[in-house]
Amino acid sequence: MSRKTILIALLLLLVPLLVIAQERVDLNVIHKIKVAELGGGGGMFGGFGGGGGRGASRVMEIMYNLTDRYGPRLTNSPQYRAAGEWAVGQLKEWGLGNVHLEKWSSDMPGWQCTYYAGSMVEPTYQALIGVPVAWTGGTNGAVTGDAILAQIQTPADMDKFHGKLKGKIILTVAPLELPFPTTPLARRYTDAELVDLVPEILPTGGGRGGRGGRGGVAANQPQMTMEERQAFQSRMRTFMKDEGVLLAVTATARGESGTLFGGGAQTSTRNPDGTTTRVPLETLQSSPPQVSLTAEHYNRIARLLEHNVPVKLQFDIKTQFDPNTDSFNVVAEIPGNAKKDEVVMVGGHFDSWHYGTGATDNGAGSAVSMEVMRILKTLNLKMDRTVRMGLWGGEEEGLLGSRAYVKEHFADPAVMKPTAEHDHLSGYFNIDNGTGRIRGVYLQGNEMMRPIFEAWFAALKDMTNGVITIRNTGGTDHQSFDAVGLPGFQLIQDPMDYDTRTHHSNMDVYDRIQQADMEQMAVIEAAFVYHAATRPDKLPRKELPAPQPAGGRGGRGAGGN
Repeated sequence: MSRKTILIALLLLLVPLLVIAQERVDLNVIHKIKVAELGGGGGMFGGFGGGGGRGASRVMEIMYNLTDRYGPRLTNSPQYRAAGEWAVGQLKEWGLGNVHLEKWSSDMPGWQCTYYAGSMVEPTYQALIGVPVAWTGGTNGAVTGDAILAQIQTPADMDKFHGKLKGKIILTVAPLELPFPTTPLARRYTDAELVDLVPEILPTGGGRGGRGGRGGVAANQPQMTMEERQAFQSRMRTFMKDEGVLLAVTATARGESGTLFGGGAQTSTRNPDGTTTRVPLETLQSSPPQVSLTAEHYNRIARLLEHNVPVKLQFDIKTQFDPNTDSFNVVAEIPGNAKKDEVVMVGGHFDSWHYGTGATDNGAGSAVSMEVMRILKTLNLKMDRTVRMGLWGGEEEGLLGSRAYVKEHFADPAVMKPTAEHDHLSGYFNIDNGTGRIRGVYLQGNEMMRPIFEAWFAALKDMTNGVITIRNTGGTDHQSFDAVGLPGFQLIQDPMDYDTRTHHSNMDVYDRIQQADMEQMAVIEAAFVYHAATRPDKLPRKELPAPQPAGGRGGRGAGGN
């Protein structure tokens, strides 16, 4: 190896270290943030938050209000709107500025379930653990019908069952294989797993990091394009109504031990030009009700039917629709000083599914964001840039609220012509992976951010080592910012029981939230936001992407996934 090559290699190694040395970290402010959230006693996280009591943290009180008090927060539901009004009142009470509900237009009517009872009544009685699927109708009183296995996955299946379903309650999927559970439901990342997240410095292709997609097509369903599946779902809705189906029940293999998972009925279809066509409210109201059952109860019914034992089921479901489709994001600010026109954003999605109370998905991210704003405001820290919080609606249906916000304020990805605000945004920090503590960050391919995050994490090493991976992660609102060339980051979190028990389930409730983890997230995110708001330059960003074709992914709620 030549001397010149050695010198170049040494320079490449030293450049990140020089950047770290230049990246100012205010240890005094970090200390203040820790004390404000964790208290000053001995104990967890390097001497904070232990002792006889905790600090002045309000994060669990926020969680209570978002879940037990006002949850669940299905987009445009009465609970969603009440939670939004509560959040506005609370943020104003803390003294934040420009607090408002910023409207955006959706295709989703308001919906809530006000009563559910389900049971098998023959050949014997059994109460059924279930929850009605969002945006499906009620039963108009108790209804009883014969159960029938009817796996209708293609138009040919419709022909097979034509004339055979009148007055029936149909089971829409095959009996589910439930392997004996041998691994814990909840876990934290091991050191080895965290190391595996950073196999390369520059992206080399292959699978993305982070959690998998939410929903998707079941293994036994035929492969279809989004347009084909939407057309089939629309035809299926009409078929069930015309055939006189009384009610449809479904289940997933993830839903066991009393836990069930679900989504919502299709409220719109996406057109080839990227626009959407709203499903008429009358169609949603008059379509046969749908119920998601826990897997063991579903399987018992299915086995009885496979053994030619007649089964009668009874359901009584009451749902309410509201034709108002206007939605909102929750916005609040701490005004900046020397560079007040420049903005640092923090947030997560405010909406949830209705099966639980929306705790880990994503009351956790919303509560931490609100707590970050409370901490920074309470400490009266002088920040050059304005800090703005955005809590997004419609995330579960396709990042709708954050996409609408980004399109309105920064750029329409279809044409990619940045607004003046686009140049003023420094970056956006997002939390939406449950209650697990922060273990690192996804760079979303923005290698320029690595030395900055390294410096920030180094000052917080008593709370986390801070793994930094060049990989992307998807399925949440930072993508809306990243899609128009803005620095948007989702933080790496311990998995806990997010994918195994709480994500889109009836067990997504307050009791699954871990207080110490929530407080750790609030401290780290507050420190990141503060330093992004006070560093001399805005955060470095990638090149502006080329315009993206109209369309994009459809809503994740379609078809009850």
